Amino acid sequence: MTDIISRLYRQEITPEQALQELQDFPYQDLGFAKIDHSREIRKGYPEVIFGPGKTPQQIIKISRSILKNGSNLLITRLSPEVYKKIKKVLPAAIYHQEARCLTITKTKPLEGKGKIAVLSAGTSDIPVAEEAAITCEFFGNEVLRVYDVGVAGLHRLFSFYDALKQARVMVVVAGMEGALPSVVAGLFKAPVIAVPTSIGYGASFRGLSALLAMLNSCPGGVAVVNIDNGFGAGYLASQINHL
Repeated sequence: MTDIISRLYRQEITPEQALQELQDFPYQDLGFAKIDHSREIRKGYPEVIFGPGKTPQQIIKISRSILKNGSNLLITRLSPEVYKKIKKVLPAAIYHQEARCLTITKTKPLEGKGKIAVLSAGTSDIPVAEEAAITCEFFGNEVLRVYDVGVAGLHRLFSFYDALKQARVMVVVAGMEGALPSVVAGLFKAPVIAVPTSIGYGASFRGLSALLAMLNSCPGGVAVVNIDNGFGAGYLASQINHL
């Protein structure tokens, strides 16, 4: 809506054209999807597309609707095969392979107040950590990445101690026993968003063990999102960093 108002103010569209476009508010009904264009006004962030379960044609139609509204575009959990199809019709698309995310940035987002640190316990946790990091950057935040610093060799974490002290919020991603968020929360004053991953041997139950460990974290200031939910952690971290 803000884009329509600015274009009307600049006399790029007529009042009649503005009225026609406003018919798509508060949402635009595409039949198979209802695009929530007013979400950016309500929440400060545009609607984000979750890739799995949608056909390439559906994703393209939703993407075009979001971009036409003047919003930036983020698609999560997108396969390389679907990305190639989208790239043909949306050449500005950038694919972040490790995070499995696609972004198109038309306007510069509002900058966060400080820095967000994204940590991973192991190298195998990096894809989920990258989903969080790309989400944070998409929403206008500066991100410090500190990967492979888990409790199997905690001295690696202390190499980044001074830099991590400057973070305003931390996203800590871990599989196996999920111990790293508790350690980080005990060392630093910034709030910690813990992300359990489905990485681990059989008794890790595809991330359930790490999830329960994080929910039972002893230090205060730890919030927990769902297993492998890097996007949810990045979204929440961005909200905190914009307060």
